[in-house]
Amino acid sequence: MRLSKLFKLDRKIIFIIMALVIAIPIIKPFGLPTHVTSRTQSLFDTVDATDRETQAVLISSDYAPQAEPELQPMMIALLRHCLGRKIRVLLVTLYIEGAGLVDNAAKQVINEFNERATCSADSIIMGRDIVFLGWKPPPIIPILAMGTDIAGFYTTDFYKKPTADMPVMRGIKNYDDLSIVVALSSGGSPKWYVQFAQTRFGVKVGAGVTAVSVADFYPYLESGQFSGLLGGMKGAAEYEELVDKVVGVPGRRRATEGMSSQSAAHLAIMFFVIIGNIGYFASRRRR
Repeated sequence: MRLSKLFKLDRKIIFIIMALVIAIPIIKPFGLPTHVTSRTQSLFDTVDATDRETQAVLISSDYAPQAEPELQPMMIALLRHCLGRKIRVLLVTLYIEGAGLVDNAAKQVINEFNERATCSADSIIMGRDIVFLGWKPPPIIPILAMGTDIAGFYTTDFYKKPTADMPVMRGIKNYDDLSIVVALSSGGSPKWYVQFAQTRFGVKVGAGVTAVSVADFYPYLESGQFSGLLGGMKGAAEYEELVDKVVGVPGRRRATEGMSSQSAAHLAIMFFVIIGNIGYFASRRRR
């Protein structure tokens, strides 16, 4: 094929090639090695250091369905980590659109553990090991209220059950009893937790954000205000790797599978850019 033909390649052909490049690895992932970055390792280590007797981890899932491919795998990996270590988990959402996603993730991970459980101690029970406190507006009010009395603000959970007497809430009053707040967000909620929870109450904050916004959060990581940061599908895949290898909790690794498709798409785009530039400079030379 002459270079001039490559330069004038019909865009429909490019779209078909890209569709195949993206779809084939989804159907059959080829499993790229996962290098864990220091920011992911830092978040994992902070969660892992939670005192199971006196502390809990709060996960704030603040994203809508359009961010689900990147952030939901983070949520599931964090739940597997905490529940695999018998760390109590408190779930909230500052976005009403995220309530269903939190519910789905919690039920999925609870079912995974209970299918392998051989006794009550091995099983995961809502209200004993984990609680979904639900959604209350506006966002800043719950963040501030949890610094005083979590169960006093969230008097019932997402399923309308009283929270005060739940075993999962025993000894958990406010941020002083949390090892870390992890905000998974397609917006600005990690910054809100730094501004209103960390600054006022001193709680540690970690974040998981979409790839397109991760650069906006690096200053918070470099300043030490974040105890770790997961960026996009790559960050989720790194956390999945740690949960699988270190904690030993199996399960489908959606972000790791997605990285095959994403990486193949990036390579295809690079190829087309190179071909386009070769065609461009070749045509200039002929002119």
